[in-house]
Amino acid sequence: MSDILKLLALSGSLRNGSHNTDALLALTRLAPASVQIALGSIADLPLFNPDLEGEPLGAVVRLKSAVAQADGIILASPEYAHGISGPMKNALDWLVSGEEFPNKPTMLINTSPRAHHAQDALKEVLTTMSARIVDAAFVSIPLLGSKLDVDGILSDPYLVKALQDGLRQFCQGISSFRTS
Repeated sequence: MSDILKLLALSGSLRNGSHNTDALLALTRLAPASVQIALGSIADLPLFNPDLEGEPLGAVVRLKSAVAQADGIILASPEYAHGISGPMKNALDWLVSGEEFPNKPTMLINTSPRAHHAQDALKEVLTTMSARIVDAAFVSIPLLGSKLDVDGILSDPYLVKALQDGLRQFCQGISSFRTS
């Protein structure tokens, strides 16, 4: 077992200037030396089709490999029409029948506290997929309408503390899963 905790962060938004992606990028910069956070991409995943699950589709293979190698997963997804973003749901659909995701410690970040429907739906999907959601690590930060980018997030003491506290709780959760 490595001393470095390897985490994979996935944003459910493909938009340039996404608050979800910016929150994850800020988190990568706030991580202590003992935590390595890789920002993965779900942009190139084809639409989920069960008939293609056995095919060596490059983007799917890369996603599954990144998930398998990670000690934990951090997800940040916007809410669209009271639901999980299409790209995030598509990524999860590609992972649902694999061996990489079950029991994987998972942290959720919500960048729009009033948008709870997607978070509720995401928790339901992740629970169905046998994720080990670390509830104490949940971070909800008010970025919607803020016009803050990564540097703006990092210059706000409240946002920095929320992200650091969430990451610390997540790392502790992963550690407790390993010892149980």
